[in-house]
Amino acid sequence: MTTGLALGLVLAVVMTLGAHEDPANQADSGPLPMAPRLPAPKDAGPTPTVPAATPEQVQKQPWMHKLTPGEKPPQFVLFSFDGAVSKQHWDKVLPIAKAKNAHVTGLLSGVYMLADPDKSQYQPPAGLKRGLSDIDFGGTRQDVASRIGYLNQVIADGHEIGTHYNGHFCSNGTQPSVDKWDTAAWNAELAQFKQIVDRSRAAGLNLPADAVRGGRTPCLEGNWDQAFPAMAANGLVYDTSKVALGVQWPTVQNGLYEFPMPEVRVPALGKQVVMMDFNLWYSLNQAKDEPWRAGDFAQIVLDTYKSVHQAALNGNRAPIVVGNHFNEWNGNAFSTAMEQFMEYVCDKPETVCATYTEVIQWMQLQDPAVLDQLRRMPAARNWS
Repeated sequence: MTTGLALGLVLAVVMTLGAHEDPANQADSGPLPMAPRLPAPKDAGPTPTVPAATPEQVQKQPWMHKLTPGEKPPQFVLFSFDGAVSKQHWDKVLPIAKAKNAHVTGLLSGVYMLADPDKSQYQPPAGLKRGLSDIDFGGTRQDVASRIGYLNQVIADGHEIGTHYNGHFCSNGTQPSVDKWDTAAWNAELAQFKQIVDRSRAAGLNLPADAVRGGRTPCLEGNWDQAFPAMAANGLVYDTSKVALGVQWPTVQNGLYEFPMPEVRVPALGKQVVMMDFNLWYSLNQAKDEPWRAGDFAQIVLDTYKSVHQAALNGNRAPIVVGNHFNEWNGNAFSTAMEQFMEYVCDKPETVCATYTEVIQWMQLQDPAVLDQLRRMPAARNWS
């Protein structure tokens, strides 16, 4: 598969454009539905853990150590890809990552691992019809077998596989959508994801049983008080679906680390947008396909990424979440910008392009008082 499945997200992926009232330059929400900005859970819950870094890993990652007094944390950059099954795009990302000693995270949509003839194996939750999905299934059985082969290369290269759940039921699509699901529905969806991955593993996917440690919800949507307990009960240790103003350190909420998507300023537009490729596209031209503007759009997005990196590097050093899809929207403008930013940033001094698990491993090495101090620092904003 190239981008056929990923481009199925174009209609289903309607992300939050965000509209905090704090600064004058508010985000342009447009006609898109807003992801729910519910109050953060009051209960932090127990701090989740991941396996410690191995000696071999530490040898390859000299930044993986406890900070000494006065030492600044690395500037982590977290490239993450919703859907995560386009070979065409992995073929571009993997060589860059290897050359720059970078690791990324692919957030897998489970239905992409089910061939079309096998779609009835997926039972969506919340009373939805068996075999139903708002994004495509995986094509032929040979397509799925090929997908397992190149995902094994992704895993072998040290990249992380998380979950983007399964049927991608957003608020503008089939109902009841994920923003209306209760804890039982989220439990059922995660159980289905596990079953799909288990079948893929039996077919040759080299993904350890405990390797899926977190994910991002479809369209950044969900009632977090319902979703987070299910995530924790199913062994997840992080989520990366909520939106925060600026770049902020992850906090523990209901027993999970939350790595928020940053709402940032697009310098060329003078307005704030959630730093996700679709949101950026919408802010530029309401997500109209104008491929002749691809070069300009790619430069605007690249300049935005660079300004956010500089703000965080000179500020609180919080991990920067770069949310993306494997897509060819608007003449491939957004994938081009992501690839150019990866080439630009991942070997910059004091900068590390890492997976979510690697950042959590690093945090586990730190004095809790140091982490508390980092979280109390003002969010990094690329505007004054």
